Amino acid sequence: MERSFVSGRGKRRYDRKQRGYGGQTKPIFRKKAKTTKKIVLRMECSECKYRKQLPIKRCKHFEIGGDKKRKGQMIQF
Repeated sequence: MERSFVSGRGKRRYDRKQRGYGGQTKPIFRKKAKTTKKIVLRMECSECKYRKQLPIKRCKHFEIGGDKKRKGQMIQF
């Protein structure tokens, strides 16, 4: 008999420990170190449907196909 992760042994143990008075019994992780995620491009071949994941470095903002920035050009409105 297969159980989902939500109702696994650890979850049942945790729920039993939490029952009653005594507050939070296990630590809640709050010191997240990373502020960014690694960007991963998921590419798929349109003919054979082969999928490839291409990891890129970490960045806060990522944009594909945006307007190109050129040096020395006048700003146009």
